[in-house]
Amino acid sequence: MAEEKGKSSDEFQDMLPVMADNLGGEGLIRELCNGFRLLMDRDKGVITFESLKKNSALLGLQDLRDDELVSMIREGDTGGDGALDQMEFCVLMFRLSPDLMQESEALLEHALQRELRR
Repeated sequence: MAEEKGKSSDEFQDMLPVMADNLGGEGLIRELCNGFRLLMDRDKGVITFESLKKNSALLGLQDLRDDELVSMIREGDTGGDGALDQMEFCVLMFRLSPDLMQESEALLEHALQRELRR
C-alpha cells in the first residue's frame, strides 16, 4: 500500500506552468482563487485542515494522508493561525511549483538586469 502512495506521488505532474501558459497571469490567479474557494471552510473563509480533508477530492488530492494535509497547511501558514487565507494559498501553490518558480525567478532577474542598465 505504501508503494501505491509513493507511486502516485512520483506520477504528480506540476500543472501550474501549463495553466500559466494557457491562461496567462490573470487567468492563472483567477483559477487559483477558484481552487481556494473550493477548499475553504465557507463559514471561516479560510482553508482549515478539516475543509482541506473534506474537499481535497475535488482537486484530485483524495489520496493524501492526514499528515500530508497538515504539512501543507503548516508550510503555507505564514500567519500562524493554523489555516490558509487566500494569499497564503496562492503563495503556497507557487512555491510548490518548481517550474513556475524558476520561470518567475528568470523573469525577475531579467527585469532587474533591464533596470540596472538604465
